[in-house]
Amino acid sequence: MKILGISSYYHDSAACLIVDGEIVAAAQEERFTRKKHDSGFPCFAVKYCLKEAGIDIKDIDYVSYYEKPLIKFERILDTYVSFAPKGFSSFVRSMPDWLKNKLFIKKTIEKELNAIDNTELKAKILFVEHHESHAASAFYCSPYKKSAIITMDGVGESTTTSIGIGDGNNINFLKEITFPHSLGLLYSAFTYYLGFKVNSGEYKVMGLAPYGKPKYVDLIKKHIIDIKNDGSYRMNMDYFGYCTGLVMTNKKFDLLFGASPRKPEASLTQREMDIAASLQAITDEIVLKTAYYAKKITGLENLCMAGGVALNCVANGKIINQKIFNNVWIQPASGDAGGAIGSALSIWYRYLNNIREVDGSDKMRGSYLGVSFSNNEILNYLNSKNIPFSYFDDDLLVDKVSDILIDGMVVGWFQGRMEFGPRALGNRSIIGDARKQKMQSVMNLKIKFRESFRPFAPSVLRERVSEYFDINCDSPYMLIVGNVLKNRRTKLSENQNKLEGIDLLNVPHSDIPAVTHVDYSARIQTVHKNTNKKYWNLIKRFEDKTGCATIINTSFNVRGEPIVCTPADAFTCFVRTGIDFLVLGNYIIDKKQVENFKDVSDWKKDFKLD
Repeated sequence: MKILGISSYYHDSAACLIVDGEIVAAAQEERFTRKKHDSGFPCFAVKYCLKEAGIDIKDIDYVSYYEKPLIKFERILDTYVSFAPKGFSSFVRSMPDWLKNKLFIKKTIEKELNAIDNTELKAKILFVEHHESHAASAFYCSPYKKSAIITMDGVGESTTTSIGIGDGNNINFLKEITFPHSLGLLYSAFTYYLGFKVNSGEYKVMGLAPYGKPKYVDLIKKHIIDIKNDGSYRMNMDYFGYCTGLVMTNKKFDLLFGASPRKPEASLTQREMDIAASLQAITDEIVLKTAYYAKKITGLENLCMAGGVALNCVANGKIINQKIFNNVWIQPASGDAGGAIGSALSIWYRYLNNIREVDGSDKMRGSYLGVSFSNNEILNYLNSKNIPFSYFDDDLLVDKVSDILIDGMVVGWFQGRMEFGPRALGNRSIIGDARKQKMQSVMNLKIKFRESFRPFAPSVLRERVSEYFDINCDSPYMLIVGNVLKNRRTKLSENQNKLEGIDLLNVPHSDIPAVTHVDYSARIQTVHKNTNKKYWNLIKRFEDKTGCATIINTSFNVRGEPIVCTPADAFTCFVRTGIDFLVLGNYIIDKKQVENFKDVSDWKKDFKLD
């Protein structure tokens, strides 16, 4: 039984192929089109999934779509009527897209899939509600037979937050919060106000928060949101513009915070940092109260999470730290892309009523579900471009690369299957030595070309994580924030303790300063030998030589660019940036040997700043 899952037409379009209940392939469209957060129909992602399985469109039995557009359209109409005549121009502008693609999505799916390989689609097309897709992507991929489920995002059809129970092959929803009240949209509204791009820059706000103090929490609670003890909330819509579709916040919001929204790329002040810190505190409170309430009404020991808010690893870390549940599993592609997986699995288990077997491991395979390139394919590419290289077998490769890292060099690391979801997890990564204080600024400004305040994540051997951080659980998908252990922290001087905001950036906070944020936190990836042996071997070899089992891991891309997909993408990024060495499979390319390959195009013209 072959089920093709699809998400599209909002942001982060993706496709997933399930064969007899197992995830065979999954990928986001942006990786192929090189358009970040591509919302178009995922033609290239579908082609990849079919190729990975060696099948054609005619072989698909079911196609699942990650939401029910007709119900969503009804909510949009209801919202327009409620707020009319405000938002009329926005409503009119949105209609062509709805009439062309979204409202008649079944015909659109048939047309797009039939055009992919010129064979006729015979599959039945089914639609799964948005938050069911989120819940299914979390629970059915989790290692738990029975679990509480929390989904939180901007909005699906109408649901914005839900609590449910997953049991065997079934999911039952117990509580929900509906539009316009939405923690995801609240976070996006502040993202907009702070001058970052909605549906893209929310993680920047999370990274900015530790530089500030939560001075605005009381103001936000007094005027903007009423939070109940069970985690439910009501928002004062007088301060927001997203119901009418024009802007996320309005003039009343500006007056409350004493200024207009920050212009993109403008200097960041302590005020923005304090607002970010306040927003994160509000988010933490809601997420924690929701988790406690989910525990209360389900009585279960396990929790699964999905939806865009589940990518807020700071809040996730607080759930872990509070020990509300014995076990927590978070879908690595918690955003809309993961809806492709969830909708397909929902068809397999809920619609087709297949038995769900649990063996103690999750079903995401480390999230390494994307396209891969053999050494022969890489060699053909290198030879076709006359790129000089050196070849090393696996053992010599990790030995050579570990030495390069120790020498303070930055490495573009391209291996195996591409990751599914927003995180690079050691197959499409830029890596460096976490012990070197200047590595953060070098990577941010000279390689990633992004804001200097943004922290980097540590990749740490799973068996060593509790020797560096205050967690002792799996975090393979970089979705949990923990704190660096006190015995590894650097004692600050009296003058350093007086510093605030961005002035803290250049102060080393631990013996792994390049991955330690200014509040001693870190977004942790535990590396497991059974899911990524080569990456684990590299870090282990680095540890054998240095005594340190942690390295820097950031996504292989520049600002505004999707994570690299192909060897050509990786080489282009390599020559455009300050990366010192590129490792493609078992081939190493030295920047000094490719000076004549300088890319003449400007990456800023190719990619819009996010």
